[in-house]
Amino acid sequence: MFSGLMPKRKEFFDLLIAHSDRVVAGANATLRLVNHLQPGTSEDIGRLVKEVDFNEKSGDKIKAELIALLHKSFITPLDRDEIHDLTLELDKILGALRNVANAVEMYNIAESSSEARELAALAADSCMRLNRAMIALPDKDRRKEIVALCQEIDELETKGDKVLKKAITKLFQESGDPWLAMKLREFYFMLESVLDRCEDTAKTIEEILIENS
Repeated sequence: MFSGLMPKRKEFFDLLIAHSDRVVAGANATLRLVNHLQPGTSEDIGRLVKEVDFNEKSGDKIKAELIALLHKSFITPLDRDEIHDLTLELDKILGALRNVANAVEMYNIAESSSEARELAALAADSCMRLNRAMIALPDKDRRKEIVALCQEIDELETKGDKVLKKAITKLFQESGDPWLAMKLREFYFMLESVLDRCEDTAKTIEEILIENS
């Protein structure tokens, strides 16, 4: 009678890992999108925007499934608020990636800068490390590995801050078109916000480790 109220510990972690898989896929699609914002590229920009959107919507379904599982479960492997916070953090990363992709079409950005490409690459690296941390989370023997990954995510965000500052400075020094400068400035901040969201998620993971030590 109570079997439905007590899902296996693995179910929750499988969903969190699946959600983080969507984050990685979305970040990789965003990186390809930004890298292909150059004259003469052959890859379909619209298709890449749709790929990012697809991963965001897929993540929404996983989030809904996980929250539904929380509601019907009597026992959870972590505090239910921790699980809920974690899936919401992952959802915010996917939302930030979607914002970047949508901005390409909304602002009609035809060409990216080296700084934009570097920010997108840092974001993809951060998402990959987050995914690795999520995969390791069920294993208490991998705590040091998880902490190291979270620290690397923090370092990537710090590096992203420096790239953003450099990009904004360069933008207003070199751009002769104020409207283009404003569009690219917003685009840079959207890219950097992905790193901010990854850092927030890493902090949530670290808090979970502390609470469950």
